[in-house]
Amino acid sequence: MAKLVGALICLLIVAMDVMAGILGIEAEIAQNKVKHLRLWIFECKEPSQQAFKLGLGAAALLGIAHVIANLLGGCNNCNICSQQEFEKASPSKQLSQACLIFTWIIFAVGLSMLAIGTLSNHKSRASCGFSHHHFLSIGGILCFVHALFCVSYYVSTTATLSE
Repeated sequence: MAKLVGALICLLIVAMDVMAGILGIEAEIAQNKVKHLRLWIFECKEPSQQAFKLGLGAAALLGIAHVIANLLGGCNNCNICSQQEFEKASPSKQLSQACLIFTWIIFAVGLSMLAIGTLSNHKSRASCGFSHHHFLSIGGILCFVHALFCVSYYVSTTATLSE
């Protein structure tokens, strides 16, 4: 029964991250459809309301998937505070700690990219400035990577429970 619940949790996390990634890429496509004028590194463009909504949805799904992975993954390895404790820990605890760190890094970078891309499409942002290309699609791709590390974290953390 526990394995079935674990598989369903992993499936839920992957589904949410994949949907966030697809929404981020779709937001980039919607953003590229609006009228814009580009001169070297400066760009004047109108915001895309559809890109704003899709980017906001992608950021929300990424955040929810991250919270679920961290809450349900537990904090079994939070007692690793030093390099010595890390070296003495079992390989599954080391893997769990590494995956936890990578999920937080990928989450921070991915959410930042999605937020920058989403905010550039807000209604009040119709202006000229430096071009901000591919923030939404890079954030979307990082959602896929986030899914891999979240599942790795969840699996390695639940494996440390049996030790």
